[in-house]
Amino acid sequence: MPKKILIVDSKEENLKELEAILSKEGYAVLTQTDPMTIRATIILSSPDLVIMGTDFENFDGLDLCERIKKDALVPSMPIIMESETRKEHIVARSFAIGAVDFITKPYQPEEIIARVATHLKLHDLNIQLEEKNKKLESTVEEQNKTITEMQMATIFSLAKLAQSRDDDTGKHLERVQKYCRSLAVELSKLPEYESIVTKDFIKNIVFASSLHDIGKVSIPDAILLKPGKLTEEEFEEMKKHTIYGAQTLEEVYEMFGSNEFIKMGIDIAKYHHERWDGKGYPEGLSGEEIPLSARIMAIADVYDALSSRRTYKAAFPHKKCVEIITEGRGTQFDPSMVDAFLKVQDEFALTSQLYSDIKPSLKFL
Repeated sequence: MPKKILIVDSKEENLKELEAILSKEGYAVLTQTDPMTIRATIILSSPDLVIMGTDFENFDGLDLCERIKKDALVPSMPIIMESETRKEHIVARSFAIGAVDFITKPYQPEEIIARVATHLKLHDLNIQLEEKNKKLESTVEEQNKTITEMQMATIFSLAKLAQSRDDDTGKHLERVQKYCRSLAVELSKLPEYESIVTKDFIKNIVFASSLHDIGKVSIPDAILLKPGKLTEEEFEEMKKHTIYGAQTLEEVYEMFGSNEFIKMGIDIAKYHHERWDGKGYPEGLSGEEIPLSARIMAIADVYDALSSRRTYKAAFPHKKCVEIITEGRGTQFDPSMVDAFLKVQDEFALTSQLYSDIKPSLKFL
């Protein structure tokens, strides 16, 4: 298919002369004298190159070229400015606004043919380069996605390994991931959180939530696995799992830096036992001093503790869990988090059932 060239000029003799030169070379030539319809002509015909005059009656061809170059709806193509005389300030401005070349009368056919062929070839090469860059970006993005997924899987496996020391918690990590996602999605619908709880925030909290108790790897078995009630001294040591977890993740963050997932993991590990009223640990933060991710995690963690069976307690029914969390509104929990929880409580109940630690009996299968 021949390349299409649009010639725009106010003088018919210029159009005919240029058309004759280019048609002999096999180009499909379009001509136009009305500058007011150039934009529509370009959009509809998609020329491969435009030769545009600088002077129209009551209209500046350079202004027209500049508008076309800035118009996002107009396809990209090389524009050669054309004039009957060569004035240096006009030539300079032509290149400044994005024209690729400048020709003047009297037209030199061989020169015009060579210039047009060169710019068409350069334009084709640019298109090929852009396509290769897009493919490369897509490949790199896919590779980064694969690497990220592998990293997330590895980190989740390490978190599961840490959790396995206390085999009473079963699918705890899977459940809290779902709980955090439900809460975050609900919060993202609220005006006060829509700019904070973004898609990236939601993705990060889902993965980072699995790191909340990673510090328990540093708690002695005698305390972590103790079946009975902890002494005051033992409980003080147990509370340090928030510090140990944050310190471990801080070392990772220092190594890799600028990793929002790890940064959120630090906040969650350290502050998910803080309370809205300031009576939590390890730092006694209150209100919005507590990172948002940790306030979300606090609801998810407590709901799972209440709704799951432990060696020292039976699982509370969903209704009872909701009552307990509602009672903690404004004291233990951020009121906004509780309000969001109440809206998605059915999702919590479903997650608790789907990821239950209770294995069904074979006789019912």
